[in-house]
Amino acid sequence: MREVGASIQETIQVAKEIATRVILEAGAIAKERFDQAAQMEEKDEFGDLVTEVDYLAEEVILKELSQSFPVHRIQSEEAGDNGVESDWFWQIDPLDGTNNFAIGLPVFSASITLLFQNEPVLGVIYEPMVDRLYVSSINEGALCNGKPLNISKKENPDRFIVGWIQGHKVQNEDRAVRLRNYIDLNCKRMMRLWAPTLQWCMLAKGDLDGIILYNSEGDDLYSGILMVKEAGGIVVDFEGNEFRQTDSSKAPYFIACHPEHRDHFLKLVNDGLELSNVSPLAK
Repeated sequence: MREVGASIQETIQVAKEIATRVILEAGAIAKERFDQAAQMEEKDEFGDLVTEVDYLAEEVILKELSQSFPVHRIQSEEAGDNGVESDWFWQIDPLDGTNNFAIGLPVFSASITLLFQNEPVLGVIYEPMVDRLYVSSINEGALCNGKPLNISKKENPDRFIVGWIQGHKVQNEDRAVRLRNYIDLNCKRMMRLWAPTLQWCMLAKGDLDGIILYNSEGDDLYSGILMVKEAGGIVVDFEGNEFRQTDSSKAPYFIACHPEHRDHFLKLVNDGLELSNVSPLAK
């Protein structure tokens, strides 16, 4: 991980305090309105939803961050980008798992990430229905309700539980379906929560053994990546190279797991991709 100077670290600490406070407020809004009739609409052709809770939670977060950090760039799932040029960049997903929320499935969270010079330095994720607050900051580890998180290492790959994350636009793309099915057949269980931040948190605390991400970008991505890395995990692309956020020219296809599971997951993914005879990065 990168070394950060004293002034940068001070900003991260202040940001952590504010982000933690405001994400609890946003989570309380979602919890209070869960499983009630809510206004919702489809926001794209792929069936992704937005509800009134997305907007209400987002408003609370944006108001606090904009007042506290007026010279920082801020991008949010619904409101978009504030257009400020800065080394500091906030990414906000006020309700990750909106589709779950909309159908009364209590699997959703809020996510706030802070990047400095395009590298995640702070990630805060809150799961309101079970009151789990996840916080990670660069070089300081990852915590759930104040307790350290550590990624798990298993001896038997046949018992691995693997999380699958794919972008909304992937839909039933042939190579994605083939890879997904192959993984499902070659591990104990494959999970698709449609709330990616919670899968990252599950990996960080040892409930999952790996995550395969297939072309999924968004404002909820880097809080999870930081959480896993600070819990001792690695994130590599399908060729085994360390995944870096700064390489934005490539669509994100990568693996997250314990360092000693790297070779197993690389083989699993690439064996699955061979079934479609298509490069994972082909257009």
